[in-house]
Amino acid sequence: MNGDPIDGHDFISSLPDAILHLILSSIPTKSAIRTSALSKRWRHVWCETPSLSIDSHRVVARSINKTLATFSAPKVATFHLRTSLANRIQHVDSWIEFAIAHYSEKLSLEFRDTRVRDYDFPDVFYANSTVKQLLVESGSVVMNPKCNVSWTSLKNLSLSYCKLSDDALLKILSGCPLLESLELMFCDEFRCLDLSRSPRVMRLEMDRSDWFLGPTEIVAPHVQCLRLRHSRLPCRLVDVSCLTEANLNIYFCDLGTLTADFLQGNVVKMLAKLENVVKLTVGATFLQMLSLAALCDVRFPTLKVEHLTLETMIVRSVVPGITKLLQNSPGLRKLTIHTVKCSIISEAHLNSYLRSHSLNQRQCWRSKDMTFPGSMETISMLVGKYAESNLVASFVERLLRNTRSLETMVVLLVGYLDASGFEELVAMASSLSHKRNVFISIKQSHVKNVSNTFS
Repeated sequence: MNGDPIDGHDFISSLPDAILHLILSSIPTKSAIRTSALSKRWRHVWCETPSLSIDSHRVVARSINKTLATFSAPKVATFHLRTSLANRIQHVDSWIEFAIAHYSEKLSLEFRDTRVRDYDFPDVFYANSTVKQLLVESGSVVMNPKCNVSWTSLKNLSLSYCKLSDDALLKILSGCPLLESLELMFCDEFRCLDLSRSPRVMRLEMDRSDWFLGPTEIVAPHVQCLRLRHSRLPCRLVDVSCLTEANLNIYFCDLGTLTADFLQGNVVKMLAKLENVVKLTVGATFLQMLSLAALCDVRFPTLKVEHLTLETMIVRSVVPGITKLLQNSPGLRKLTIHTVKCSIISEAHLNSYLRSHSLNQRQCWRSKDMTFPGSMETISMLVGKYAESNLVASFVERLLRNTRSLETMVVLLVGYLDASGFEELVAMASSLSHKRNVFISIKQSHVKNVSNTFS
């Protein structure tokens, strides 16, 4: 160890054990064990660290068993295990029991092995009154408690790639009276997420895909923050009446599975359920579906959104949706447009949908211009590396032309934009700033942080 000698000892070795334990807690357990070879002073220091992080993919189970047998502290505040399940399920069970017996408050279990399917946790896993934060990530795990769940201290639960039935989820939720945050990432088999009996759950995050379908209904009357990302199948928001912040990013590549009932009866209804949301983020395909609804003259709900973030590419198929959102958000104060490269519905599929409703797609795209009524104090634009300077400039100009009370606009170019393109955009911003009496800030994040502001 490096440090200035103090009476024949280095500075770090002279520190109290409690501080050394904190230092060793920040590195993998395998590295912490190696410090025992430094000197007699360090021989047993690692044995009482409050955190264990074990990655056993390249370590035999016998070595891990020896490590845990040597550990002498009565409590492990944080226990992280990353392992395969093949040929070591009994060992894994015993390692989990070790963590529970040592009162782990933060428990993280990652099982990365496709060779083992349908692993069941031992009953002791579900009877843990100490754990406050639990993360399980594995395509091999079936969350199927055969006993009552007693996670009486649990506040944060994150499950990824787990199989989870409706009954199992209900049993888990009933055993978590203090749960505040729930993450269900690519979990399969359950169809209804009912949090009506979980009054403390304020945050819900959920990802779905074509392979991990997840729920079709969400009942979350107490949740205040929702992040929902899913693909293909619709998800109905039954009750999210306390929601104040929402992030909806729905991925569709085509409209092959969509019907008019889905578009008009689900997407816009989903938006209507967000009537009390003040901070809203939506993605490109969600905007495209809103555009189709707008072109079909579907009635939009009035929103209370004050901060709106749009994660999208600048393409004409999102314009009607953006326009409707802005028209129906009279109290909007801040708009963030984050242009990113993302999957969007092809224009061919969009036009096919319009034709199926006896609409002329050329007329539709030409007749629906962008308007931004209502009071907006700030528009903030975050522009990704795939945006072109002329496209951004045109979009900015259109925003300004259709804004009545705009005071500030911030344009942040996050990716590559050549010098001439950036200078052209800056010149346009300067002119527009004086013409519209709007404060405009143009920023580009590349090799160097370059920015220009005009007022």
